[in-house]
Amino acid sequence: MNPNILMIEDDIELAEILTAFLKKYNVHVENYDDPYLGISALNLKKYDLLILDLSLPGMDGLEICKEVRSKDDIPIIISSARSDVEDKIIGLELGADDYLPKPYEPKELYARIMSVLRRYKRNTNTLEDEKHSDIKLGKNEDSIFFMNKELTLTRAEFEVLSYMLKKNGCIVSRSELIGNAPSLNNENDSRSLDVLISRIRTKLGENSKNQKHVKSIRGIGYRLQA
Repeated sequence: MNPNILMIEDDIELAEILTAFLKKYNVHVENYDDPYLGISALNLKKYDLLILDLSLPGMDGLEICKEVRSKDDIPIIISSARSDVEDKIIGLELGADDYLPKPYEPKELYARIMSVLRRYKRNTNTLEDEKHSDIKLGKNEDSIFFMNKELTLTRAEFEVLSYMLKKNGCIVSRSELIGNAPSLNNENDSRSLDVLISRIRTKLGENSKNQKHVKSIRGIGYRLQA
């Protein structure tokens, strides 16, 4: 990963130091000391991350953060000499991903950049996976949809399927499923689980021989591929 970063920083000397340091780690930085030019650059070109100072000529950095976040999901790190806790809180509330108070070592900025980018990539991949899933939890996690239609499930079926959804792609043992389905009782839990899985498969249009979504893992349990 060779990140391409936009920096809006009016301290030219600091910007040059940071740009030269990050270049050693294959991080390319374009800096603008004029906030209006920086915003224009963001509108014209794709960047992986924005490093934003708060004390800028002509426009407060918090206003820039608000404007950028209203139309772009680019990760934002605020880099500021302003030590007011309120600025930090407001910046994070406006959508900044991190806040780094000056002065700091360039190495710390590099570490923060890579941490934010990893987190952003993980979140993006998760959203993409959910977007292409056939089976999804409802917004309030109290319903389950299959092919965009709500499934009619008993309480126990919902408990089992929702737990498997949260562990999507992972193998879940029979005992783990039983332990996370309060509606199952310990007297006939194992047999009940078999019945529940069979009923869930039927509602997903499959069976034990045609295991598209709910796959049996011999001797262990099941894996859901939503």
